[in-house]
Amino acid sequence: MSRDPYEILGVKKETSQEDIQKAYRRLAKKLHPDLNPGNKKAEEQFKEVTSAYDLLGDAEKRARFDRGEIDASGAERPPQGFYRDYAERRASNPYASDEGYADFAGVDDDFAELFGRGARGGRGGRANLRMRGADAHYRLALDFLDAINGAKRQVTLPDGSAIEVTIPPGSRDGQVLRLRGKGGPGIGGGPPGDALVEIEVRPHPIFTREGDDIHLEVPISLADAVLGGKVTVPTPSGEVSMTVPKWANSGTVLRLKGRGVPRPKHGRGDEYVKLKLMLPEKPDPELEQLIRQWHSAHAHGQRRATES
Repeated sequence: MSRDPYEILGVKKETSQEDIQKAYRRLAKKLHPDLNPGNKKAEEQFKEVTSAYDLLGDAEKRARFDRGEIDASGAERPPQGFYRDYAERRASNPYASDEGYADFAGVDDDFAELFGRGARGGRGGRANLRMRGADAHYRLALDFLDAINGAKRQVTLPDGSAIEVTIPPGSRDGQVLRLRGKGGPGIGGGPPGDALVEIEVRPHPIFTREGDDIHLEVPISLADAVLGGKVTVPTPSGEVSMTVPKWANSGTVLRLKGRGVPRPKHGRGDEYVKLKLMLPEKPDPELEQLIRQWHSAHAHGQRRATES
């Protein structure tokens, strides 16, 4: 039995959609496999959190779960007594027979012409309508990087069969993919409808997207900030080495050209890296002494400049 998705995300049933997304991002940032290499427990927890967000992050699915129409895995729960009630209504309904349409068609020649005479040459025949099938609508939740880089996923149809969906690189949240001919069957020999798949992109623990550009924050050491150096930076297509200039302040933004979102025709957007100065986790007496000496000399120089 699947765990309660509210319990997995650590939220209450009355929690807003916005706060559910915040809870997911907080947990995903903590448990993401990229941030916990080799930690199988964190990987399993991340999958569980992602599955819970797939359900509760979609307002429609969440409402259906709350009503008991689907379970925690998203599987349908068949309504109790539906088929029995339907059979009883059919058996007791004097108007259930299709023969009533034939009698109705005989009331007026014009109706008879519309409902059958022109279709099969006799009264009571059905019109030979040729209509396109209905479109089928689906929602597909994707990881952030799968939407950026492209992927292949399967969508399960109501009859239990599955269709493969190719996610083009650079797909956006809310984008609708059209799979021609994968919808409902046509009527009277008409063509089938299409399957319309709406993309839902999960938030990423460290990347955010603005148009075709990617933004993230990267920590740097005091030595890198003062002396400059090379740091490893994640991008949607893999890690790269980036040069940090000397005397780089916390909050400085550097651009990695062509490391953003793939564009439909050619090229990619850029990645913007915001530097965040991080001191050592443990106190360092030598560093403290060095800063005291520097501060003393610097403050003395400032006093002399002021006095003059």
